[in-house]
Amino acid sequence: MDAISLLKADHDKVKKMLAEGEETTERAEKTRTELFEKLKAEMLIHERIEEEIFYPALRSHPKAREIVLEGYEEHHVVDEIMGELEATDVTDETWGAKFKVMKENIEHHIEEEEGEMFKTARGVFETDELEQLGARMLELKQLGQEIGAT
Repeated sequence: MDAISLLKADHDKVKKMLAEGEETTERAEKTRTELFEKLKAEMLIHERIEEEIFYPALRSHPKAREIVLEGYEEHHVVDEIMGELEATDVTDETWGAKFKVMKENIEHHIEEEEGEMFKTARGVFETDELEQLGARMLELKQLGQEIGAT
């Protein structure tokens, strides 16, 4: 699987979880808690494969430098909101609002990646380079999931 396909599959999975989370209410304590834990784990692994493999490879190309730097910052903002969500009880009336802001930030980030960043990546990487990046990313992702499962 090439790097872009791998990231796109992650994005689709995350968007589905975000939609499910937005539909919950304060009464859905167990659902919110479990969904947030799954989402957080997915996001941490996704950010890691981007920040350790995809972004550095792409950043070395002058055309992509700015969008990659923005990607790092968007990850930081989402991490901050996730930290606030983690510290807020899921039954708190502000939890839903924080979740919505996180969702909007992630969706914006996904749109930018799938638009400008992926287009740039397709322009600067050969098919075999995208395959090699994808293989490294998948390996790191599987390692992260194994560690998270133990």
